[in-house]
Amino acid sequence: MQVITATRAGFCFGVKRAMDITAEMAKENKEGLFTLGPIIHNPQVIERLREDGIAPLDISDLDAKKVSALIIRTHGIARQTYETISSLGIRVIDATCPFVKNAQHYAKLLQENGYQVVILGDADHPEVKGIMSYAGDDAVVLDGSTSLPRLKPRIGIVVQTTQPLGVLKKVLSQIIEHAREIKVYNTICNSTALRLEETKEMAGKVDVMIVVGGRNSANTTQLANLCRAMSVRTYHVETEDELEPSWFQGRLQVGITAGASTPDWIIRKVEKRIQTIGGGIQ
Repeated sequence: MQVITATRAGFCFGVKRAMDITAEMAKENKEGLFTLGPIIHNPQVIERLREDGIAPLDISDLDAKKVSALIIRTHGIARQTYETISSLGIRVIDATCPFVKNAQHYAKLLQENGYQVVILGDADHPEVKGIMSYAGDDAVVLDGSTSLPRLKPRIGIVVQTTQPLGVLKKVLSQIIEHAREIKVYNTICNSTALRLEETKEMAGKVDVMIVVGGRNSANTTQLANLCRAMSVRTYHVETEDELEPSWFQGRLQVGITAGASTPDWIIRKVEKRIQTIGGGIQ
C-alpha cells in the first residue's frame, strides 16, 4: 500500500506565525499569559498549550489582576472586543493572521466610502464575526447557498479568507444583476486555494483520502467535503487513534491531506499509523 501526503498539508503562514508568537511569549514569561479563545482550530494544539500553562479565556472571564498578557487568535476579534480589552489595561499580543487583518481593513474602507458591505463566508465563524464589526450596520453575510437579500445600489465585497474561489464567482454573478456599482476585494488566502487544488488532484489518483484536522476547522471540513464530492472514499480524523484498519482493506493508494491548523506532529503520527496498518494487511 502506497501512502502519499500532500506537500501543503498542515500549518499555513498565518497559523505558523501565531504559534511562533505564542512560543516566543512563553519564553518571555508564561505567568498570566492567556489566549483569547482558542488561538487556532485544533483541539490537540489547544490542549498542549493548556498543559504548558497557556490556557484560552473567554472575554467574560477577563480579569486584569490575573491576566498580564493576552494573545489574540489567528481568526481575529471584533473591534468592540479590542476596546473592552484596552479599557482593562491588559497587554495585547495580536496574532491575527495578516490576511484576516486585510479583510477587516477593506471592510472598514468600503463602509467609510459609502458601500454596503457584503461578506462572503460563514456567519457563525469567528473570523466573519470580526470582519462584520468593521463593516457597518447594513453589512450582510452570504454563504453562497442562500438567496440574495435586498441590496443597495453600491456594493462592496470582502471574503472570509478560507472560502473557495467558486463561492466568490457564484455570488458575484448573482449580485451583478442587481447592483449598479460593485467593488470587490478578493481576500481569499492563496494558501487555501492551493491546498484545495492539490487535494483535488490527489483525490483523483488514490483509493482513499484521509483528511486530518480539527472538526471545528472550517478549511479542514472543506477539504473533506471536496474529496467526498469527487466520490472518493474519505475519512476526516483528528488523530491517528481514529484510524480503522478496515478503511484500507483492498486499497492500493492512500492520500493524506490536512487543514491549515493541523500541526506536523499529528500528520506524521497519522502517516506512520497508516503505514503500520498497511504492513499488516494481507
